[in-house]
Amino acid sequence: MHTSRTAKGVVACLAVIALAAGCSSSGGKDDEDTSGDGGGGGGTGVDTPRLKIAMVTHSGEGDTFWDIVRSGAKQAARKDNVQFLYANDKEAKGQAELVQSFVDKKVDGIIVTLAKPEAMRSVLGKAKAAGIPVVTINSGGEFSEEFGALSHIGQDESVAGEAVGDELDKRGKKKALCVIHEQGNVSLEQRCAGMKKSFGGSVENLNVEGTNAPASQSSISAKLQATKDIDVVVTLGAPIAAYSVKAKEDTGSKAEIDTFDLNAEVVKRMKAKEVGFAVDQQPYLQGYLSVDELWLYKTNANVLGGGKPVLTGPAVVTGKDVPKLEKYTARGTR
Repeated sequence: MHTSRTAKGVVACLAVIALAAGCSSSGGKDDEDTSGDGGGGGGTGVDTPRLKIAMVTHSGEGDTFWDIVRSGAKQAARKDNVQFLYANDKEAKGQAELVQSFVDKKVDGIIVTLAKPEAMRSVLGKAKAAGIPVVTINSGGEFSEEFGALSHIGQDESVAGEAVGDELDKRGKKKALCVIHEQGNVSLEQRCAGMKKSFGGSVENLNVEGTNAPASQSSISAKLQATKDIDVVVTLGAPIAAYSVKAKEDTGSKAEIDTFDLNAEVVKRMKAKEVGFAVDQQPYLQGYLSVDELWLYKTNANVLGGGKPVLTGPAVVTGKDVPKLEKYTARGTR
């Protein structure tokens, strides 16, 4: 990562903005949400000129993480008098084509994930040449500045992985299975690598097809059956945690299930002690702040964090945090 965009980032502004807001897929290819009201709470919007902002992610089917990101983006769009457009494609080539379509439409700003960054290099260069500001979110933060984005909003994935490794040591774990649900996603690979760096035990990676629930569950079950001494399974997305819980039940494994990312289902499973802990990167903030940053840039030439990464995580949450999280996850903002 470039030294000017260090992982220390900027976190001071987040609490204030989150309070104002009320605060690694869903939808199909080229799914657009063009509702002007942004679909969230009440309040009076700004009187700045109407803007059109597009978000293009690498999400596949069934990942509720992106519902939360979009919820935050819609709320900011409501406040900022923004028409929010959304599209996604789990294939890198398709994602790049969607970005190009928004460049061609001359939108006022683009928000994009960099799960497979090299596929996005050229098209983001075209966005810059067209004078369209870009904010990157969630993945590939170390490429953000190089590709000409204003800044990156998300968590440092290596640091998040190290936090998990430290937590596993505290829990006395010895052998971890790190389940990667999307091959080639640099952020997921960084999470597992961070775990390996800080964890005193051993870590083995397992690649599964995250958009295929039966296949994912079957792969995890097979691994637990073949390797009896695995004492913890770490999934890298909330839906995969549910598959792992079922795989544990099917095989009679004693392994603890822990996960990256938070949603209502994960909170429910933490409450039932089926999941030990979750790593919260606050996806609502990633959506909210990215729209807000583009609005601030277009209307007042502001750049959040002075161009440095704006960190939204990681935070390790456990069963003791369930009471305060339940109402927020129920409304889709955590």
